[in-house]
Amino acid sequence: MLHLRLITPAGKTDEVVRLIEKTVGTTHLVVLPGAARNPAGDVVMCDVAREAGDELLTGLQALGLDDTGSIAVENIDLSLSKRADKAEAEAPGEGADAVLWEHLTDATHEESTLSFTYLAFITLATMIAACGVVLDNAILIVGAMAVGPEFGPLAGICTAAVQRAPRLALRSLIALLVGFAVAMAVTVGFSLFMDSVGLFTETGLEAKRPNTGFIYAPDWFSFVVAVLAGAAGTLSLTSAKSGALVGVAISVTTVPAAANAAVALIYSDTNQAWHSTEQLLLNLLGIILAGTLTLMLQKWLWSAQRKRSAA
Repeated sequence: MLHLRLITPAGKTDEVVRLIEKTVGTTHLVVLPGAARNPAGDVVMCDVAREAGDELLTGLQALGLDDTGSIAVENIDLSLSKRADKAEAEAPGEGADAVLWEHLTDATHEESTLSFTYLAFITLATMIAACGVVLDNAILIVGAMAVGPEFGPLAGICTAAVQRAPRLALRSLIALLVGFAVAMAVTVGFSLFMDSVGLFTETGLEAKRPNTGFIYAPDWFSFVVAVLAGAAGTLSLTSAKSGALVGVAISVTTVPAAANAAVALIYSDTNQAWHSTEQLLLNLLGIILAGTLTLMLQKWLWSAQRKRSAA
């Protein structure tokens, strides 16, 4: 269930209430006349089944409430109410399959912003991975993949493609490209320092690396795994099952590939640098392709579900 808290101009409150009452899957409607101060107006609250949430939010936006008032949405972790159970039973489809497009757009917008925190995380993750490739330490590689925040911009590109949001696409692309460029540049400097103090060696990079050699050996399995991870990550975002994102993060070798390329550059190993870059691009392409197709399929399936329910 979702909880909506609305601030409505007094002249629109009746329209908003009628919209909520006619939307299948809503309950616990509360109207507080004149309770809002900034902006001034009435406060309307209700609970809605997740599978009916997108329809209701679209209707509220059509009334201009996002311009003249306020729309706030929260997840309800527990609701002990027979009315809530009835509302969920009446709403078409399953809550886990529903996509809140406004929530997805807002979430990916935040995660794809080129901020200091984003740059810090992707840079630290790449430096951790650099240690992992030189030491042939799979634990460090997994840790680096879990720390890397690159799935946010990738999800932003997928969402922008489906929602036709060019600004989100540009923002996400800038975050992705600048993020990896900065991370690799800093990692090159970090690797030079580690080499100067004897902690990184060319021998370590060039030796047989049974645990991390796959990072610079792109093949069809790399692309297949990236596609599967992209689909899983997208489903995790749209179904609010964020725990699955950890599994997605440690399934693809984006950050380790960038790190391996950076370390290889300081030792002039163009072969590893090039193949690591191929691995990076292959993973990015697979995730974007799978994420976009997954969102398109979800949008089509949910639209078909709503048409069947309305018939």
